Amino acid sequence: MNDMTRFDRDEAARAILARNDRGGYTVPTDRLYPFQWNWDSAFVAIGFALFDADRAYRELERLVEGQWDDGMIPHIVFHAPSDTYFPGPEVWGTRHRIPTSGITQPPVFGMALRQVHEAAVKAGLPQAQERTSALFQAALRSHRWWLRARDPDSLGLVAILHPWESGSDNSPAWDVALARVPTTTTTTIRRKDTGHVDAAMRPRDEDYQRFIHLVDTYRDCGWDPQRQWAAAPFKIADVQMTAILARATADLMHLAETFGSAEERTELSDIHRRLLDGLARRWRPELSRFVSLDLISGEDVDAPTQACFMPLVALRLDDVQRKAVTAEIERWHQGLIVGLPTTPSFSPAFEPKRYWRGPVWAVVNWLIADGLRLNGAEDLARRIEQGTVGAIERAGFCEYFDPTTGEGLGGDAFSWTAAAYMVLRRRAGSSGAGAEAP
Repeated sequence: MNDMTRFDRDEAARAILARNDRGGYTVPTDRLYPFQWNWDSAFVAIGFALFDADRAYRELERLVEGQWDDGMIPHIVFHAPSDTYFPGPEVWGTRHRIPTSGITQPPVFGMALRQVHEAAVKAGLPQAQERTSALFQAALRSHRWWLRARDPDSLGLVAILHPWESGSDNSPAWDVALARVPTTTTTTIRRKDTGHVDAAMRPRDEDYQRFIHLVDTYRDCGWDPQRQWAAAPFKIADVQMTAILARATADLMHLAETFGSAEERTELSDIHRRLLDGLARRWRPELSRFVSLDLISGEDVDAPTQACFMPLVALRLDDVQRKAVTAEIERWHQGLIVGLPTTPSFSPAFEPKRYWRGPVWAVVNWLIADGLRLNGAEDLARRIEQGTVGAIERAGFCEYFDPTTGEGLGGDAFSWTAAAYMVLRRRAGSSGAGAEAP
């Protein structure tokens, strides 16, 4: 692809962010996801930071409008009404000053804040220090909530109480644990997603029944974290969530050198060490990957999914681990048009078109490439980035991609895919970008 075409595609990516802008916050895509989503907005802010640091700050500031008093940043902020999505605010029944969902999502916020701040300083943006300082405190409150509410037993692993919190809603990683959740609900389910996207690309109806049963359960707890923890029929200490939190903590440690007190710097360092220690214990050499822990059964979650590689964004592996992980990732790529699949093609659970059961997601590849670079696997990181960029250039800014054909799937004109394209296109042609961590 020539430079002019690349330039045009970059402009198209910016146009998607503009198209999905709803007044300082960005929806993932029109109709299918008509509100502000937590980790989507963090990735989008990093994309905005490439050309508009002020707008990048605004994305994070609008997200923090939905932060709860206890520090949790919800997975959805319902800034404006829409009837094209289920479950809406009336189902969640939360009592925040702005309508929100009652659960959270991967805490990419801290990672985004560091990159937005550095872009703003480079651009000489007025009030960058003040804006970063306020958002740093919001991020710190969020990280404290994670440790208090989702690791009360100090395992060094934070738990999810709903598959939606993981961001990987219907991943095979949750099949065993989710099967224990009843399909009965007190909420009438009115799915809207299959009216926008082929049902073959979305979670099954049975999955949704279990998803909404969990919402009913936690709503009945009044969204109190301690009551939810005690009542949860689904409770997974998730290595993907823990790894992202650990990496975001490392980025907050960097910002704390300027924006934090001595006590806050010590606190973040303690959080970081606790999470790294917890992650390190989840390595399984016989599998060449990390595994989550089902806190109800006490069993390892050994289903092969992208989450097994996410600890690379936070941990520095030893030589034996590094060799094993890179070989395993190479194995997952074999015979595919585009990798990294969220479930490998050799798994019985692999479905190349169904949401998180096989398709390739640009933001997952973004994080895993970061982790590979952090661990010295520069060539593999660049190949993943180049493959992701190529898939987007062939199929468009789709929500996700069929790894066996490269076909674009799910929603189109997708915000975080546009942001990922702008970031990864730059990284794929350069060395060492995006991999720094304390």
